[in-house]
Amino acid sequence: MAEKIIAVNRKAYHNYFILETYESGLVLTGGEVKSLREGKVNLGDSFGRIEKNEAFLYNMHISPYFYDAKEEYDPLRTRKLLFHREEINRLIGKINQKGLTLIPLKLYFKKGRAKIELGLAKGKKLHDKREVLKKKADKREIDRAMRGRG
Repeated sequence: MAEKIIAVNRKAYHNYFILETYESGLVLTGGEVKSLREGKVNLGDSFGRIEKNEAFLYNMHISPYFYDAKEEYDPLRTRKLLFHREEINRLIGKINQKGLTLIPLKLYFKKGRAKIELGLAKGKKLHDKREVLKKKADKREIDRAMRGRG
């Protein structure tokens, strides 16, 4: 069964160097899952953190499900990430040692379960961003010139 993509964090690839990716499950309520199925989620400012040997996701905005009866719902609540113990230990070492962070890249359903792809990321400086944009523009011009030749 193929995965159904709900949301992609495009800004992540612009603002960070993604060194590794990890797949994780999420602890969600029923109304949150229904909102995800409708695509009402924003990964923009969210990030992952490991506290007391557990992984959490902060600032992921899931809009309230319209038909849910709960009055008090926090769309930005902290959500627990479901990692294996070995993965958490490996992440703790890398995050503490190299000053890296966990950034959500993609949110999707896989076999009916909500999954999130997190990237172990290092922030880009302004000159790095400019360099990447310059390389893209150069590649586009080369492709355009090659297409005109043939």
